[in-house]
Amino acid sequence: MAYDKSIAAFEEAYKVIPGGVDSPVRAFSGVEGTPPFIQRGEGAYLFDIDGNRYIDYVQSWGPLIFGHADKEIETSVIEAVQRGLSFGAPTTIETELASEIVTLFDSIDKVRFVSSGTEAVMSAIRLARGVTGRENIVKFTGCYHGHSDSLLVQAGSGLATFGSPSSPGVPADLTKHTLLATYNDIESVLKCFEESPDGIACVIIEPIAGNMGLVPADEAFLEELRCLCTNHGALLIFDEVMSGFRASLSGAQGISSVKPDMVTLGKVIGAGMPVGAFGASAQIMAHLSPEGPVYQAGTLSGNPVAMAAGLTSLRKLKSNPSLYVSLGNKAKKLMDGFKKAADASNIPFVTDVRGSMFGFFFSDKPVRNFDDALENDTARFAKFHKGMLDRGIYLACSSFEAGFICAAMTDEMIDETIKAAYEVMAEIA
Repeated sequence: MAYDKSIAAFEEAYKVIPGGVDSPVRAFSGVEGTPPFIQRGEGAYLFDIDGNRYIDYVQSWGPLIFGHADKEIETSVIEAVQRGLSFGAPTTIETELASEIVTLFDSIDKVRFVSSGTEAVMSAIRLARGVTGRENIVKFTGCYHGHSDSLLVQAGSGLATFGSPSSPGVPADLTKHTLLATYNDIESVLKCFEESPDGIACVIIEPIAGNMGLVPADEAFLEELRCLCTNHGALLIFDEVMSGFRASLSGAQGISSVKPDMVTLGKVIGAGMPVGAFGASAQIMAHLSPEGPVYQAGTLSGNPVAMAAGLTSLRKLKSNPSLYVSLGNKAKKLMDGFKKAADASNIPFVTDVRGSMFGFFFSDKPVRNFDDALENDTARFAKFHKGMLDRGIYLACSSFEAGFICAAMTDEMIDETIKAAYEVMAEIA
């Protein structure tokens, strides 16, 4: 494939946008080549400015369950735009979408809409601190919860470490209240509670991690986490910004029996529009302004265009629950095909699937936490990514990201992708 126009576009963007992109991973720094500049999407396909067509397994990093330019969602957005882009005032469609979400999650009585997943998590943690009166929180190394200051921390030595900033511009006084634990390791969480005599406000976790690759939490680990939080009066937050409505209609909570105290959502509930949300029991949410003293606000929160897109998408999902079976089968077929292609070339390779989410590593052992993920052969992944891109297969441009199936994908597309995988695996063996 030729990428001449994208290369030129990237050079122009670099002159006026830091790194040439508005979100770092898009720069393709973790893989080979230059990012294609996208002109349009249609169903399961992306088309770049050079005229190349790709089968898209990123789907805007998850939200496009029905693929690009779905007609029903597109119509609802156009109708909403014609009524006005933003009002900064209440609309009935916010209540409609909130009601749909509440009926699907046992842990949610009330929900507050925001404009991004980062904002949802930031607000949920503030609320947890306000409810408990405690400052310290626990997160897991390898779980990404947005770029708010308290959560941009790196791992230190030992099982439980107060986080130090992983980005300049983040004050250490903020991250010192963030303790780091190891994913799927309850002993590391116990250590965090022991190291915090003033108590823990909340433990936040991606129950299905998607930002160290696809790494699901063990059910037994989640059960132990639930008991630990309950016994210590800490709130358990499930970050389902990625897995919500992707792993199942009820996200990870449709697969696990564990019930969190709070949930953060994003991506899918906007069907591609900027939106996020956080929710909890009525008792917890009563602490949030204007009912309670914990402040949170946003001019574009509950934006009517985003609400219209999300409501249409969610109702389409609820009316067709068998869709998840189809999406899951395609994800399994894809990963089984990748695994067989790797085996045929004697390349170490492991895969996992949760609903319409999939992930793979160039590794010879199962990946259960971030340290395991770091042992993944990223150089081989980069070559695999480039080979697949050159064959019209658009995969996430990082070995630490999950992939997604959309409803517009056919078995023929999956077969085409697997055929390409066999070719590329043979090349990079």
